[in-house]
Amino acid sequence: MSQILYLYAILFILILIIILLIRLYLNLKKEHELILHRKRSTEVKHGLSLENLFPYFKNYPYDPRNFRFLGDPVDGISFEDNKISFIEFKSGTSKISSKQKQIKQLIDSKKVEWKEIREI
Repeated sequence: MSQILYLYAILFILILIIILLIRLYLNLKKEHELILHRKRSTEVKHGLSLENLFPYFKNYPYDPRNFRFLGDPVDGISFEDNKISFIEFKSGTSKISSKQKQIKQLIDSKKVEWKEIREI
């Protein structure tokens, strides 16, 4: 009889340990998600700050005075004497969005036009 009580006590302790470990895991998972969110937010803020400086970097191929910021869906447009370029600045491992891919495809397929709209 005492062996059965001993086994029940061990089983009870193991169940408590499992419950505590699950709670610890869930708390750590929540904390990890919060840290990842903060990291992504910081990366976005860093990227937005850099976007304002990119036209003045040495490797920027155009005259920075000809660049106009848009912000979204592309960072800007450079109006050069012989061409107009849509510019998207990226840092690190960031990639263009699906909307930016769609815009790039439209530009590559020459589906860009000039429209003059007058107020009546």
